Amino acid sequence: METVVSGIRPTGNLHLGNYFGAVKNFIKMQQEHNCYFFIADYHSLTTHPTPADLHGSVKQVLAEYLAAGLDPEKSTLFIQSDLPEVSELYLLLNMNAYVGELERTTSFKDKVRAQPDNVNAGLLTYPVLMAADIILHKASKVPVGKDQEQNLEMARKFARRFNHMYNQEYFPEPVPFNFGEQLIKIPGLDGSGKMGKSEGNGIFLYEEADSIRKKVMRAVTDSGPTAMNQEVSEPIQNLFAIMKQVSTPDTLLYFTEKYASCEIRYGDLKKQLAEDIVNFTAPIREKIIAIKSDEAYLSKVARMGAIKARESAQKTIKDVREIIGFKAF
Repeated sequence: METVVSGIRPTGNLHLGNYFGAVKNFIKMQQEHNCYFFIADYHSLTTHPTPADLHGSVKQVLAEYLAAGLDPEKSTLFIQSDLPEVSELYLLLNMNAYVGELERTTSFKDKVRAQPDNVNAGLLTYPVLMAADIILHKASKVPVGKDQEQNLEMARKFARRFNHMYNQEYFPEPVPFNFGEQLIKIPGLDGSGKMGKSEGNGIFLYEEADSIRKKVMRAVTDSGPTAMNQEVSEPIQNLFAIMKQVSTPDTLLYFTEKYASCEIRYGDLKKQLAEDIVNFTAPIREKIIAIKSDEAYLSKVARMGAIKARESAQKTIKDVREIIGFKAF
């Protein structure tokens, strides 16, 4: 069984794009692979070094992913900072990571432009910490988006460099986990692009019904079809794409036919879509609230995940220390 590692950022709530994209694939993966899913609270400090409520953010994200379907019995779900071995491997890998190669990474250059007053060492060595997260568990596959592909290539480089320097074939070189056609991309409500928190076009699983309705009613549309069976514009394609995931097939067919016959009323489309989104997210939101309020359960999940993750991590660190040459007197 292949080992898969993936990080979860504790800086934002799950939206429909996350749910139909990564999370649904995570749920499938945990049935077929040895999965390690971790909440990357160390990583979050590179851009938010003084978080207002780091623990609260971690708790919220943990509750959301549990409510969405991650099963701590089937996968290892843990918090990054609960593993001191992450920090140790990060330190050791930093000894063989070079400033020039780190400065050339696209993610570092992008962050420098975005936060010129906070160009910290953690930001520079972000790919090294990411590599430590991955190879600590000797992962063979990593689900990554386009923005992290270069960092995964850096992780492959660090694994390869360690093996070469110490004349060992210890760390596997992880490859991207390719979802292919299984990956569903949910567009935003602003007429173009994907749904996301930073873009301000997302609908969140934790969101209240009235807020969802207001957002959907403000969604970008066009002036309407003027000829039978004319090509559908991108903003309307986006609304249909969301409807395909949350509405019944009959509802989608009804509005598709109304568009084709030039009889569609976008107000009616939006009202129906809003109610379908509310109905879809309501049970997940209720689960999030219930799990978040159950401190004992969240504590149990976090402790269980840390114990399972440390079994793998401690073995790796023991091996790495021996390979490098650390010995007790």
